[in-house]
Amino acid sequence: MYSDRELLARLIQCEAGGEGFEGMMAVAGVVMNRVNAPAGEYNRVGKGSIRNIIFQPGQFVCASETENGRYNPQNIYNMNPAQIHYDIADMAISGQRLPDFGQALWFYNPYSAGCRQTFPSEVGYYFTTLGKHCFYNPTDLYYYT
Repeated sequence: MYSDRELLARLIQCEAGGEGFEGMMAVAGVVMNRVNAPAGEYNRVGKGSIRNIIFQPGQFVCASETENGRYNPQNIYNMNPAQIHYDIADMAISGQRLPDFGQALWFYNPYSAGCRQTFPSEVGYYFTTLGKHCFYNPTDLYYYT
């Protein structure tokens, strides 16, 4: 069984390994923002646990060995993190975030030129783009989920 540090390093590599330092820090920040969410779904489901947040069903493609009934080769079990992934995991776990990153709880790669203004619904609003990922902060509605 992997430690929380190992899981986070593997998720960082899998979800944002090609996004540079800022992109990897941003993804780690989303995970830790969920771990530390004061209310709402992630507080209730995560209970302050990195493991619970990473393995919450339907949240991170990289945490799933199958997608749409097919084997997903890009999953955390197939990752081989380098020192940078562990360093970023350590930084995120210790509370370090990118400056002005906000409280982003979601990210996604739109595979298009622009980001939606809300994601995953009206509970998140567009905050910033880093690399190929759009990041979203919670609206007040999120805290009632």
